[in-house]
Amino acid sequence: MKCTIHVYLLNELFSQKIANENFNGNESADNKKYIWEDELVISGTVLSIQERQNAVYDLRGILPNGNQFLEEVQAMRLITITSENTPDCAVGVSESILDRLEIDTKNYDSIIRFYIKDNEPLANPIPGIYIASKEFPTSLIR
Repeated sequence: MKCTIHVYLLNELFSQKIANENFNGNESADNKKYIWEDELVISGTVLSIQERQNAVYDLRGILPNGNQFLEEVQAMRLITITSENTPDCAVGVSESILDRLEIDTKNYDSIIRFYIKDNEPLANPIPGIYIASKEFPTSLIR
């Protein structure tokens, strides 16, 4: 099974009414549905996909001075993807900025779609992780 992850930042100014009246229901240059979109593809054989609500994400890394850090980020919607012969992969969004999550599996392929509200700034410290700015660990902000 292959897995594709799409992350969309919704445009709160998008008008479906304008799209319907003027563009056959489609977005236009001045009426965009999404501000941006990210796409990630898990190319290995995916064995399972697990969703967790209000989960804790362990944000790990190395500071510029060489010291390692580990910070817990609370209230995340996390998807854990288990693949053959590779470590588990986590993708997720802070619950406070998540509009909705869709997971579709057809013919052994899965598509995961995160829709993020655009009313609050967010950080994307690593591919696939989107943290509301107000929930980002303050110890990592300089």
